[in-house]
Amino acid sequence: MKALLLLFLILIVIGGGAGLWLWHEAGNHAWTFRTAAVERGNLVASISATGTIEPREVVDVGAQVAGQIKKFGEDPPIDYGSVVKEGKTVLAKIDDALYAAEVETAQALVGQAMANVQKAKADLLQAQARFRQADRDWKRAQDLRPRRAISDADYDMAQSAFETSKAALPAADAAVALAEKAVETAAAALKKAKINLGYTTIYSPVDGVIVDRRVNVGQTVVASLNAPSLFLIAKDLKQLQVWVSVNEADIGSIHSGQSVRFTVDAYPDEVFRGEVFQIRLNAVMTQNVVTYTVVVNTDNSTGKLLPYMTANVQFEVSERKDVLLVPNAALRWRPQLPQVALDARDEYAKSLRRRVNGSNGGKTAAGSEKERHDRGTVWVEDRGFVRPVKVRIGLTDAAMTEIVSGDLSEGALVVVGEVRQNGNDGANNPFTPQVFGGKKKE
Repeated sequence: MKALLLLFLILIVIGGGAGLWLWHEAGNHAWTFRTAAVERGNLVASISATGTIEPREVVDVGAQVAGQIKKFGEDPPIDYGSVVKEGKTVLAKIDDALYAAEVETAQALVGQAMANVQKAKADLLQAQARFRQADRDWKRAQDLRPRRAISDADYDMAQSAFETSKAALPAADAAVALAEKAVETAAAALKKAKINLGYTTIYSPVDGVIVDRRVNVGQTVVASLNAPSLFLIAKDLKQLQVWVSVNEADIGSIHSGQSVRFTVDAYPDEVFRGEVFQIRLNAVMTQNVVTYTVVVNTDNSTGKLLPYMTANVQFEVSERKDVLLVPNAALRWRPQLPQVALDARDEYAKSLRRRVNGSNGGKTAAGSEKERHDRGTVWVEDRGFVRPVKVRIGLTDAAMTEIVSGDLSEGALVVVGEVRQNGNDGANNPFTPQVFGGKKKE
């Protein structure tokens, strides 16, 4: 009887101690879990990059003649942001005094060349008349020679005059042709002088908007091998491009026609849309990082976007609709050992030891990598502790991750962090050694 009474007392002591310990663990710990609900919605996986907004097509307007800039435009003056029309809007005027003088000189040379043509033609007529006279004298001398009615000297003189006048005809014809060519040369010089004079007034070559003006009134431009740049004109600011630098690790996920969304600092709450137009192959290496330029076309009918703004770009790689979503923080958060429910604590301790020791638990490297890639663990609250839920994950973005399978339902609460009584927020390191039962209260 005494033995039974002693056994009963021992059981009471053990039960009381266990109950006291469970009460301490469940209700007297120094943490409170922060949770978030599992949601159902749409998810878009994307690649983030930074780019610069550029006009789709720009024209660099230069000067084809040298001279001093006298003024910009006519009425109104041309400046930054001015709207210009092809062939109608005067962009700038260059001092034309020198070129006007060259036109006058070329006109005088044309007149002189034309006078030379008239003189050459008159000389040709004279040569032709002398030839005809010499021809008649020569024929007359040939008729008189058999009758001895002409001396030998007169005969020889008539023959010489005929041959000389005959030889002079081609020379006179050539002089006329040469004079006419001189007229053509002078006319070409006059045309060139007029063209150069016309170049002193610079008209807009396209319809567009002045993006940049690179000279000032009074500045002298010098046109040599390269035309000096005066204006930069954007043809159409309603259609813009975003030039995005994409890391080589992400370029394989980008293709022409891909949807893109981006924001700019000027309108942080507004999302703009675009489409990949081109992937340029001239890669750039900066500090051993290789990047490619991806050109994105975007509509700017609203006129809000301005050239050279910085764009924060998201390339939409894949999309899921009507799927379960959990915050990424829920997949990253790991509890400390005392926070895990008793029946799951041993298995969690083993997993911690495997991670610390670098063991893959007998799995192949490929299998372990696959597990890390498409599997994860979230934690749900259970009477003051947390319990793991294994899930298979899919797409992810910067905030949420798709749950493909697992014992989770819409609306379930998953732990995303903790708040300790000392004010620390729950970003715990599960590999930090802890005394079983946690820290004591001060």
